[in-house]
Amino acid sequence: MSETTDRTGLDAGIGRIPIMGVQPVVDGGRFPARCVEGESVTVRANAFREGHDAMGVQLVLVSPGGVETRRAMSCANPGLDLWGTTIRPDELGGWTFRVEAFSAPYATWAHVAEVKVPAGIDLELTCDEGALVLERVLAEVEAGTRPASDAPVVSAALESLRSPGLPVAARIAPALAADLRGILAERPLREGVTVAGPFRLEVQRRRALYGSWYEFFPRSEGAHFDPEHGWTSGTLRTAARSLDRIAQMGFDVAYLTPIHPIGTAFRKGRNNSLEAQPGDPGSPYAIGSPDGGHDAIHPDLGTLEDFDAFVARAKELGLEVAMDIALQCSPDHPWVTEHPEWFVVRADGTIAYAENPPKKYQDIYPLSFDTDYEGLYAAIRDVLEHWIAHGVTLFRVDNPHTKPVRFWEELLAEFAVTHPEVIFLAEAFTRPTMMHTLGKVGYHQSYTYFTWRESAVELQEYLEELVEAAPYMRPSFWPTTHDILTPYMSSGGRRAFVLRAILAATLVPTWGIYSGYELVEDVPRPGAEEQIDNEKYEYKPRDYAGALARGESLEPLLGTLNRIRREHPSLQTLTTIRFHEAGDPQVLVFSKHLDAAATGTGRPDTVLVVSLTAHDRDASTALRLDLDALGVGESFEVEDLLTGERFRWGREPFVILSAEDRPAHVLRIVHPEES
Repeated sequence: MSETTDRTGLDAGIGRIPIMGVQPVVDGGRFPARCVEGESVTVRANAFREGHDAMGVQLVLVSPGGVETRRAMSCANPGLDLWGTTIRPDELGGWTFRVEAFSAPYATWAHVAEVKVPAGIDLELTCDEGALVLERVLAEVEAGTRPASDAPVVSAALESLRSPGLPVAARIAPALAADLRGILAERPLREGVTVAGPFRLEVQRRRALYGSWYEFFPRSEGAHFDPEHGWTSGTLRTAARSLDRIAQMGFDVAYLTPIHPIGTAFRKGRNNSLEAQPGDPGSPYAIGSPDGGHDAIHPDLGTLEDFDAFVARAKELGLEVAMDIALQCSPDHPWVTEHPEWFVVRADGTIAYAENPPKKYQDIYPLSFDTDYEGLYAAIRDVLEHWIAHGVTLFRVDNPHTKPVRFWEELLAEFAVTHPEVIFLAEAFTRPTMMHTLGKVGYHQSYTYFTWRESAVELQEYLEELVEAAPYMRPSFWPTTHDILTPYMSSGGRRAFVLRAILAATLVPTWGIYSGYELVEDVPRPGAEEQIDNEKYEYKPRDYAGALARGESLEPLLGTLNRIRREHPSLQTLTTIRFHEAGDPQVLVFSKHLDAAATGTGRPDTVLVVSLTAHDRDASTALRLDLDALGVGESFEVEDLLTGERFRWGREPFVILSAEDRPAHVLRIVHPEES
């Protein structure tokens, strides 16, 4: 909108000083842009005017409490009209920002004076015009729209301009002095003000951007087999013992697959077979039995008190608890009999089970939101409220793309108000439009296609795409999940697992692994892109301690990666990523840089990663580094955070990488400010 109007009194449309292409703005303002507290956010706009008079652009940021902060925007490419500034909102909640462009009379006059006075042109007229400008500044002081502290400097400059007995250069000097320029740079004299906005900016807590997740099935932790009695399930109490190991590896989030009662009707057996054998526990995603539904705990796992103890122990260790929310039911779920209207009934009177032809999931009934939307909405909201009351702060939502987007927009908006601390991760391996829209309507994070992006070109293109979507969609990188084991991972053994962990942990701020990753579980089920003996259908206790003692575990690497991430704030960002060149096309080179103000440590932080992308070959290649992106000169020192080695590098260093022994360098730039 504009502060000026046309002859009819209607808004003047484009305004006196056009402002175009404001960012970050999502779908023209239909959805808020998002960031986390303390995150650097760059606001940009194209603003321009006719002719040669000076102009200025300001950003006005309004906090959730209504406090306005005004900041000058600078032209990033003089003559090409792109203006920008960086903000770091530090309060959770709904912010707004607007961009104001204006004609700058003082800056216009100052430029004219600097040209004309040395040339001896229009000297008296220039002084008179300068006096008129400064009189307008003093009028603002009189009107109370400018602080009285500005008056002495302005008055002195005005008096000098009106002193004909002095040489012209001396008369004008106070009006061009640094103190007056500073005042009018901070609080410019403005006319023809045009306003774009307000636009919404939602600020969320930091875990929405940055964190390391560890996924596990609690029933496997402590499970054991007796030849006489068969399997005994692990419990929440035995699972709590695993939290120490997870915390020692530096993970931030302990993510539990569903812990609810499991149906017996059409229960799946091992490896997704249609015939369950005695003792087969079934898929925890077939939720519901006579023991309860989504708000209940499987009797084998324990009680609600046991769950509370699990959460309490996690908090003692600095871990948050994430819960898997799968909005589907087994045929034995209480909702099936209590609310048959929440399901699709087929022509023969049966409830439709889940299908993705030719795949059939007879043990699962999808929910239908078309018959009793309000009732189902309330029930799901109550389930989430129940687990939040018991300490859950994050939800990994299974298959959100199979539910109406309208439902998520309403539900997530409600929880953003009632529980702004709670974070939702979308497990939506689906079409890009749906994935992006789920982010726009409120999901804090999203699973991604990283699992299938393998080459350096694919990874760079994908990261550039994700950076473009950063105002509304935050990526979470997982090399494998309990559902996914790609051919890359199943063919590369330990080398593939090491390489993909390094890339996932450094490319984006949020990453995660599925339990067993540290043991390099890489055998696929024939005909499927998932593990053999899939844990979804059986107990899977693991000998973590033995593998670690034998030197077979990746726990030391995972711990090192998480430590590096915590110690280097640049790795806790997404949009700072910059790509560099390598002579070998399978080598990926990227950096992340934060200046001293952004790190909060008083010194800059830069991490440079040079990594193989193929697990079956080595590389010897020269790099071509963008030194400006690294914030260094022609010669600089780097330290490998994986090995402790130090090197002196320049613009084109030569690297030797080995898939077996050195798949990547994770380097910190040793800045001169450190010494």
